Order: sequence, then structure tokens, then C-alpha cells
Amino acid sequence: MHTQASKPRRICEARWLGVVQYDDGLRIQERAVEGLRLGQSLEQLFLLEHPHVFTLGRGADSSNILADSQELESNLVDVYETGRGGDVTYHGPGQLVGYPIVDLKPDRCDVHRYVRDIEEVLIRTIAEFGVSGIRIPGLTGVWVGNEKIGAIGVRIARWITSHGFALNINTDLSYFKMIVPCGIADKGVTSLARLSGQKIELESVAQAVASHFGEIFDRDLRFVESAPLQETSA
Repeated sequence: MHTQASKPRRICEARWLGVVQYDDGLRIQERAVEGLRLGQSLEQLFLLEHPHVFTLGRGADSSNILADSQELESNLVDVYETGRGGDVTYHGPGQLVGYPIVDLKPDRCDVHRYVRDIEEVLIRTIAEFGVSGIRIPGLTGVWVGNEKIGAIGVRIARWITSHGFALNINTDLSYFKMIVPCGIADKGVTSLARLSGQKIELESVAQAVASHFGEIFDRDLRFVESAPLQETSA
């Protein structure tokens, strides 16, 4: 009796990029999406920090940025409109940002499932640090009680993903007071450091995220120490 060999898992390269300017992060994602679409590069999981920035998703209400231009300037906050879903969010030092560039074809072509899977990655990650995350019906992201610890805003084009998630680790939560986070006025935000009472190394959380991402998405996750994908010269 012949048994069919199990299909090998896709390789996904994880890269810790450190601090990356937001517009550079967009360019890194664009190159990775194009490379994956053309079959020239593998799937990627970029893990990084951004300097202070507020980003607005497609259709976001700009009035959810409460700070005026002078306050933004004095706090060194940039503002970007993006192609992801969701409303207004904050990225900044001490927050782990993840950008998965993966092809959901042929067996994961379900946007709702993709978002729930990202939530599960974050829930399993923070559990390693003693924090129990939950989902709140009707809302996106990961919560501890009524406070959000992990935000999700994705873009999926031809079933290739970009943008992704932000997990508050050592984040200065005061910056969230300058916005209505994700357009939700009646809930708060929190961080892993605040809940655990200690500062946590971002790279250790990045390693945990990558491990759980591989589990949930059935990928062979390989950490790569090299620089992000570079533009090829003409």
C-alpha cells in the first residue's frame, strides 16, 4: 500500500530589522510583495520598530488624530496615509511591528481567517510572558480586559499579504492619548511591560512571534540575519 508523502512546508524568512523609518518600511514591503509575486523571493516576516508615527488606514477618519500640527511637531510624530485596512493607529519605539509577506493561495484565501490567525499568533506570544490575551467579538486585535495590546491592519492584494500587526511591548502609551486608537473611544491600551512590571527585550518577543507564526501558518520559519531585500539595479 502506497502512502502519499506529506507536502513540504513553505519556507518563510523572518528578519529582525531594528528601527526602520515608516516610509522605508513601506518600500521594503513593496519590494517583497513584488518579489514573491514574480517568484523571485521567498515569503517574509519583517519584525521591526518604527519611530513615532500615526498611520491612517483606507477610509480612516482623520479627526481621530486629536493632536494639532504643533503638538505633532513637538512630539516628533509623523503622519502617513496607508493602504491597509483599519482606522488610526500609533507606531513608536518599544512597539514590535510585524509585516508578513505571504501568499495565501491556494488553501488560505479567507481574509477573516487570516486576521484571526494573526490574533492567535499574538495571543500565544504574550502567553509566553505571562499575559492572557483575548478577542472581543466584533473588534479586531488582541485585548487584555478592555485594553488593546495588539493592533492589526492588513492589506491583501491577489492574496499576497502586507502591512500586519503592532504589539505594545515597552511602548510609551501616552502617545495614544493624541489619537482615538482604531477609532474606538471607549477602550484603552496597554503594553507587555506595563502588565508584567518589567522592561522586555523586543528581540526576544520577535523570536516568539516568529515561532508561533510558523506554527499557525504551517511555515518553515527561518531567521535570516542579512539585510532586508534590496532593490535590484537596472
